[in-house]
Amino acid sequence: MNKTLKFFLFTTLLLAVPFQLISCGDSKSSPEIPSAPTDEIVVSIPPTIDVVKGEDCTLGVTKGTIQSSDIVLLESSTGILTQCPVTNIGATSFSFNLPSNFQSGTYKVYLRRGDRRISLGSMVINIVSKQIELQQGTTVYGTVECEDIPVAGVVVSDGVEVTVTNAEGIYQLPSKKEAGYVFISVPGGYEPESEGVFPRVYVSLKADDSVVESASFKLKKVNQDNYKVLFLGDMHLAARTNDLNQFKKVTEDINAYRLANGSLPVYGITLGDMTWDLYWYDNKFNLSNYVNEINKDIDNMIIYQTIGNHDNDFKTYTNVAAKMPFNTTIAPIYYSFNIGKVHYVVLDNIDCSEYDGTTSRNYFRNLFVPQLEWLSKDLQYVDKSTPVVVVMHAPMYGSRGLDEFSLNLRNSDELANVLTGYTVHFVTGHTHKNYNVLPSMNVTEGQNFYEHNVGAVCSDWWWSGYLTPGCLVSTDGTPSGYSAWTFSGTTPQYVYKSVGMDETHQFRCYDLNNVSFSMSDVPNLKNTTVQNAWRKYCDEFDGVQRNEILLNIWNYNPNWTINVTTADGKVLDVEAVDTYDPLHVEAMSKKRFNNDVSSIPNFVTEIQYHFFKATAPDATTDLVISVSDEFGHTWTETMERPKPFSTEVYAIEY
Repeated sequence: MNKTLKFFLFTTLLLAVPFQLISCGDSKSSPEIPSAPTDEIVVSIPPTIDVVKGEDCTLGVTKGTIQSSDIVLLESSTGILTQCPVTNIGATSFSFNLPSNFQSGTYKVYLRRGDRRISLGSMVINIVSKQIELQQGTTVYGTVECEDIPVAGVVVSDGVEVTVTNAEGIYQLPSKKEAGYVFISVPGGYEPESEGVFPRVYVSLKADDSVVESASFKLKKVNQDNYKVLFLGDMHLAARTNDLNQFKKVTEDINAYRLANGSLPVYGITLGDMTWDLYWYDNKFNLSNYVNEINKDIDNMIIYQTIGNHDNDFKTYTNVAAKMPFNTTIAPIYYSFNIGKVHYVVLDNIDCSEYDGTTSRNYFRNLFVPQLEWLSKDLQYVDKSTPVVVVMHAPMYGSRGLDEFSLNLRNSDELANVLTGYTVHFVTGHTHKNYNVLPSMNVTEGQNFYEHNVGAVCSDWWWSGYLTPGCLVSTDGTPSGYSAWTFSGTTPQYVYKSVGMDETHQFRCYDLNNVSFSMSDVPNLKNTTVQNAWRKYCDEFDGVQRNEILLNIWNYNPNWTINVTTADGKVLDVEAVDTYDPLHVEAMSKKRFNNDVSSIPNFVTEIQYHFFKATAPDATTDLVISVSDEFGHTWTETMERPKPFSTEVYAIEY
């Protein structure tokens, strides 16, 4: 639409949503009509145009003459064709009529003359109800509505500028369109429309900042006094190691979990690395395939999305180019939204500005400056009493031990400064492990900051489940799963939910009298380096009868308590240890080392700190193990000893 027009139109229906249309004449799939010479008629087609409901659409003509017998054809993204008669012809423009039930969307525009069809271009047509007078400098504008009722006070941003809707639900932005889209921060008590699991919280802009564009949003009212959020860590879908079939078991678990919670709203938030950039090209499995896969497998749940290092295009040379596939296919790389009384912020801490177009993937963990500037503006609309959940792929703090952490991002301090005064829960992925940071730890420097680094959906890149079905566990022994949070008002409770198990599955216990590995288990190791890599498991688990038990409590934090007693009530001492998870060694590492390798295999078992040992009086005394979290949940297992060790003992029936 020409920028010199004084009035623009008030959008009531959103954007490119394909619908089957009933036209003024008829509506059907696109017929085979011969094309006319392209130089006969030239029509000015804007990127977007607003048409008041019930009124004609008008376009400019820069070459040729429109005839009253011409028909405008509008083809939707699904190939449905709407025929619209020409109603008025001026010296440099013409108008045509849209049917009364015409829906907003993106359309290819053709002119039909006799048995010839002329392609004119494509545009977004917004059906609107009234006009808006634009402010000087506005380049992006629109509305936010709920059932055609304006929603005031909704935060809207283009990634740089931030504003709010007025009493009529209208926003205007003097956007330079640097990110190429505009997004809303969904207010608490509302949900956005969605395409499958993907929320419609952003609209791509079609033109540069010399063209004014409209982008509007629809919401629906939802009771969010109590709700659940599932944080879904690294999926790494790549069409390899039977990952798509294994992923289906995960999505079946998510669907069952949502149904088990009845009418309680359940939302998802990914933590990045939904795909694996290398296999975009090798296996032809990319972000679009991920969209299809998760929409096919998960029902009736909105899932907000976060970018990870493997969701960037490594065959690029700039940060912007690396993120373009994600921006255009999935979501903005940073944005915010509210659920109930909690403010959520999704950030991108994978800086690809040193990418060189090769698989070297020269990224570093850093929040580039525009995000911090945007976040400061976003938080101006968030009271300090509101809890803030910050979701990123790479951790804020790196784990070095049971309660030893260090800053993990290049500009962690700058991010912390922006968030000063808020209670913040960082939720991250990337490591494929579980660990937790509390405000009491030195690394937070007195801030009321938590971090929850969540184990991976794919565990060890799907390898252990591929080699040993039923034993999909990460390199630290964490089962495949996700973090499940329950909110009542502003208060969260969180638990790690293992796939195929209920929420009582919070630890695994081993009778070390029956756990042993030896060099003879993998006889074909090629060199000293590989032999030594396997030997560390043999040294740790030598089968000597010390009557020790080992607990892997994957989501442990120092606020938890552990009690181990004999069956007759004798309390045993419990000691924190750094060690390896025996099940992962058996299910994955031993099989990878046995594959006639000349170098250390990828993704083998790693040492971790959320392990605990106790020593029983003898080899046959049964034990009662109780683990409690800070929310008053207690999980108990009676360990009948001697307890055998094998993958069959610990396998999960999905």
